[in-house]
Amino acid sequence: MKIYLDNCCLNRPFDNQADLRIHLEAEAVKTIITLVEQRTWQLIGSSILKFEIAKLTDNSRKRELALMESLASEIIVINQQIAEKAKQFENFGLQAFDALHLACAENNADVLLTVDDKFIRKAKNITKLGINICNPIVWLNEVLP
Repeated sequence: MKIYLDNCCLNRPFDNQADLRIHLEAEAVKTIITLVEQRTWQLIGSSILKFEIAKLTDNSRKRELALMESLASEIIVINQQIAEKAKQFENFGLQAFDALHLACAENNADVLLTVDDKFIRKAKNITKLGINICNPIVWLNEVLP
């Protein structure tokens, strides 16, 4: 199973855990990372993900996210085809970075996981989307025995 975690998903374990939803999503992300470390699943990364991590001003968080991202077995580099696909996704109302994440993941991963409800809702409206996009809690409930 090839999994693409977007930036907000990777950041979730470092967000304020006082809110129950955030805490549960953080636990789901940590579970996924553990299974990637155990080589049960493969993590897919991208140049846009590396860019977003590099922009972080919190050096501690930046190091932790870079460690998680370094587990990726494959890094998708944005090329002309991916950039054009991202532009198409933007026409469905996706933000530019979300569109790039989706374009990078679409033909290279089995699932794109995000904790961004608007991203999921807008992506579900895209016809003939070549990838499942889901919240990590919902997805884990579907795939774990």
